[in-house]
Amino acid sequence: MEFAQKAAGAGTSSSTVARPPERPAIPVLDARPDGVAPEIAYRLRGVHPANVFALTALGGYLLLQAVMLALGFLLVDVVLHAGAIDRTDERISRWFAGQRTPTLNDLTYVGSMIGDIPVLPGLVVLAVIVLLVQRRIRAAAFIATAGVVELATYRVTSLIIHRERPLVPRLDNLPVNQSFPSGHVAASVAVYGALALVISSRFHRRWVTVTVWSLAVALPLIVALSRLERGMHHLTDVAAGALMGTAALLVALTAARACDAAAAHRHAGTRRAG
Repeated sequence: MEFAQKAAGAGTSSSTVARPPERPAIPVLDARPDGVAPEIAYRLRGVHPANVFALTALGGYLLLQAVMLALGFLLVDVVLHAGAIDRTDERISRWFAGQRTPTLNDLTYVGSMIGDIPVLPGLVVLAVIVLLVQRRIRAAAFIATAGVVELATYRVTSLIIHRERPLVPRLDNLPVNQSFPSGHVAASVAVYGALALVISSRFHRRWVTVTVWSLAVALPLIVALSRLERGMHHLTDVAAGALMGTAALLVALTAARACDAAAAHRHAGTRRAG
């Protein structure tokens, strides 16, 4: 790879550079020699690792925002006019509405709340505080960034892309023309996925990995089904939300790894200067 050749010539390959002491023991946030993060760090050489993190996150957000707007315009202005997907979406929404019972409505209210305020912001704040106390700054920034990138992308997309919600009685009082994408689903994927990555990477036990990833998959699925049952989103909106949440998670992960690579090169440069 181009970066590996450049770094090897400079004696700063991320696979051979000594890491700074007191690094957080969360391997999933470490840069991979064959990944995109070392290339970003190389192109931003000389930039402080914290700024590398911020610039990578900002660039990833802007790219994700452009993709979501393009996807939204494509769906609303082109695909739905063909009729087949629109009719299928409405048919699925009517089916979910037809399954409603008072008990199920109560359960889907709870299911929606696990992907909304105050649950998700509360989890993010709690995780960030715990990680900061443990001096795992990069891990705290990773979790916070996953949530912020998702939120910013959702806000802009939902304000610009106007898609009507399903033509069924809606159980939540929200703007009728902000169906695309599902912010609840996107936020659930981003936040629960980020927490699962950190926890499973920090604690190397099989039962921990199985438990946290089971929750990271099950909770967004519960949120998705709840939003469908409550008539707040079409199936395509839910799918777009899952895609957006996954992408926000990847943006934050890339930023954390680029920061790690930049810190390794900075540490190596300091050692050579000493």
